[in-house]
Amino acid sequence: MPEAASLPLFPLHAVLVPGAALELRIFERRYLDMIRDCSRVGGGFGVCLILEGDEAGAPATPAAFGAEALIEDFDNTPEGLLSLHVRGHRRFHVLRTRVKDTGLVVADIEWREEGAASPRLRPEHALLAELLRRMLEQIGGNHVDPSPALFENAAWVGWRMAELLPLSMLQRQELLQVDDPHARLQRLLEGIAETE
Repeated sequence: MPEAASLPLFPLHAVLVPGAALELRIFERRYLDMIRDCSRVGGGFGVCLILEGDEAGAPATPAAFGAEALIEDFDNTPEGLLSLHVRGHRRFHVLRTRVKDTGLVVADIEWREEGAASPRLRPEHALLAELLRRMLEQIGGNHVDPSPALFENAAWVGWRMAELLPLSMLQRQELLQVDDPHARLQRLLEGIAETE
């Protein structure tokens, strides 16, 4: 049975997947308060794709699946805004939402598991691991030299491909909603085959 929890949401016109980095600029009071509260308890917040509405102003309608964002670093921008560097952690499914007086959307969620703790890559998906290795060599930067063992991990390969491939937000959202890492890799493989 998935574990239930309550999580403040930061709806965006972006999809955060586990392991992916995201830069945010925080200026609305509801999100500044949310970050303060997350820092106090050492927790994260949920990032969900906006299905209807905007990032600023009235509360937006979030997708039913998202990823927990953990704060890795923060700074102030030259404009005086709070800048956050977050990384996607656990996936979740939104059961219901409520809007606080401040306009912050809070969700009752259940955490989604990957199935196996470290699912081994299947032979039919080896091409994706090799493609990912080549993509990371081209990109460089923070992606240089991941452990070779990671290329055998179906969940890690799938999330890195979902992060790096030029997918639409809806395609990325669909991948985020898939619990089975092998099914996620198969969707990626079929998507790549369709573009050739």
